[in-house]
Amino acid sequence: MEVLECSLPTVITTDLRLNEPRYATLPNIMKAKSKPFQVESLQSLELTELVKEISNRLKIKSIREPEKRKGGVTVASVDELIDKLRNEAGVL
Repeated sequence: MEVLECSLPTVITTDLRLNEPRYATLPNIMKAKSKPFQVESLQSLELTELVKEISNRLKIKSIREPEKRKGGVTVASVDELIDKLRNEAGVL
């Protein structure tokens, strides 16, 4: 939901595709993976009033990059897949 304040007269229009999600394309996903993870402090964003409000209610314990994904494993049979799921992944 979005709340807008505007003076009258006002024209608000919508499109037929208003509720259709826009999916990320594979090239854009791959570009996003290669971008560096950058941490910025709230103070550097020059939002002093918001920083004061947030810092009174919020304590940041840590910020870290997610772990790198491990490579996949090819299995030769269904039995080997089930064995790996049970013993290594703890799924079944």
